[in-house]
Parts: sequence; structure tokens; C-alpha cells
Amino acid sequence: MREESRAFLEALVRAPGPSGYEGPVRRVWTEEANKYADEVQVDVHGNAIALCNPKGRPRIMLAGHMDELGFQVLHIDDKGYIYFDTIGGFDLGIVPGRKVRIHTRRGEVLGVIGKRPFHLMSGEERKKVPEQHELWIDIGARDAKEARKLAEVGDPITYDPNFEMLRRELAVSRGFDNKMGAYVVAEVLRQVKQSKKKPRAALFAVATAQEEVGLRGARTSTFGIDPLVGIAVDVTFATDHPGMDKRKAGEVNIGKGPVINRGANTNPVVFERLVSAARKEEIPHQICAEPGGTSTDANAMQLSRAGVAAGLVSVPLRYMHTPVELLSLKDLDHTVRLLTAFVLAVDADTSFIP
Repeated sequence: MREESRAFLEALVRAPGPSGYEGPVRRVWTEEANKYADEVQVDVHGNAIALCNPKGRPRIMLAGHMDELGFQVLHIDDKGYIYFDTIGGFDLGIVPGRKVRIHTRRGEVLGVIGKRPFHLMSGEERKKVPEQHELWIDIGARDAKEARKLAEVGDPITYDPNFEMLRRELAVSRGFDNKMGAYVVAEVLRQVKQSKKKPRAALFAVATAQEEVGLRGARTSTFGIDPLVGIAVDVTFATDHPGMDKRKAGEVNIGKGPVINRGANTNPVVFERLVSAARKEEIPHQICAEPGGTSTDANAMQLSRAGVAAGLVSVPLRYMHTPVELLSLKDLDHTVRLLTAFVLAVDADTSFIP
């Protein structure tokens, strides 16, 4: 991965962006996209849209959601402890003992998620996952008066930034799901813009909002753009670590390239052209089967207006919805190459009728 691209990826995952509070991520994304796009827009929903060759045909939309899981201040008690609600789906068993940042009007406030000590629990209590109301955030405040000067009800909360490299181009961070997808669609726009082969299609690269709470940004942005083709870029479960059953989830390996979805959520022509592009460009790739809809932006895109020729390209990820999501930077590079080749091969005469 080139140095500038890695710096962009790091900036995205470090920026806080729980669903509905994507502003800091959007600022990083639009600043980068403005370097290459013909035009960059932000709609009323908070989706960021970068255009390349907007008068081309057909319209191709690439979507990667920029929101992440998070928490939200729910209640500040008389002693200054903060109780919270979740934004998105969490495994509450891994939440206690984490450092968090509360993002307030006045800046970030460091806190830690506390619970009753293990030593003071009964044998049965130790076996149970704590309920949400049994956890709190300690910001070191003396009392409610001090705490309420620092944080307000509704403030968003994220885990501490923690991007680091392991080895063999493997990276770990909170928020790869799915700031990584927003990164990919911006990088595709850059490569299409800089390509010697000029695009004939119009490319709309979109960093969508509020995916984690119901695919909301994809619904509104797809309706507004009205593309013929829409491809979502998201993470998918790697099944190459202990505890995964390939009989249930298929075989998906980190480091073996992007995963191309095949099934009812994918237009057959989009699927075949993605596979063809991967083979022609000698890009390593994997196939996954999904017989119904997917819980990704591709589902919302496919069902917009009178229908969109949808596709889903995913990057293998270990430990999804945890603070230590793990992926391969090589897989990101290969995903960018695949989608760039796909976009450049489409023109006004390309039919996507199944």
C-alpha cells in the first residue's frame, strides 16, 4: 500500500464516527476525495458523494459506509458516573474494562468502562454476561456537577483509537467495519481519475451514513443518485481462525483477495463482470454464496426506485464488531484494483439485464 493511501486509511479509522455522528470521518473523507473528484457533495442525510465523469453513462455507484459502532451518553448519576446506550450491535461480554473517548462540544473526554469486581461476584454471576445497565463509564469526576460540565446526554462515545500493524501486511484497529469500505471507494475514484484509460461511465463514490442502524444512508443516497449499477464494499467474516465452521459460513481467508458475493442480492451480470475483471487483471479473489438479501448497503441499493443492478465486494475480516478488527492491507489494494478495472470496462452499451 502506498504511503499516502495508508495515511488516509489511518486517519479514517482514528476519526470518531458512530452512526448519526459521522462528521469527523466525513471531513477526512471529503478532504481526500476533493483532491481527485470532479465534484464532492454532502447530502442532508450526511452521505458524502464524490463524482468522476458525471456526464458519463451509465451511472455507477460504489458505496462504503463510514459509520462505526459506538455508544451514547444516556444518564449521568449523582456521583458523576455515566451510563450509556449502544449504537449498533455489541457483544457486551467484551465491553467492560475498555478505554473510551466521549466526543463532546468541547473536545474529547477520556473514560473507562467499569463493572463490579470479579472477586465480589457469586459463582453464578461470574458465568453471566453483564447487562448494559450494570456497566458505567468513569471519567474521574467528583460528582454529577463536574461530570455534566464535561459531557452531556446524547454525546457519542467510541473505543480509544488503536490502529497498529501486526506482520505480513496485517493491520488491527477499531472501525475497519466499515471505514475500510469508505476508503476503498475513494481510492477507486482516485485510480479511475488518474487512469490512462478514460472512464465512459459516470462514477459516484459514496461514503454512506448510518449503515449500522439500518442501511439508512444507502437508501437515501441511491434514491438521489439513481444509478444503473450499485456495488457495496463492506467487510465479511473470515473463516480462517478457530471457532469458525466452513460448513455454515463457507471458506473465506484473509490475504487471498476480495470476496465477490453471488446470490439473490447480486445482479448476475455484475457478478460475471467482476469475476472476469479479476481474472483478466490476475487479481486474487474469492467467491461467497448468499441465497437471500445481505445485511449490507447492497441490499438497500438493489431495491431503490425501480431496481439497481447490485453487487457486493467484501474484504475478509477477523473479530468483527470488536475493538481489534483485523484485515490485510493487500486485500484492500486488490479490492481497489478489482473495482477500478470493473468501472473502466463499463460503457453505455453494457447491458445489465439478467
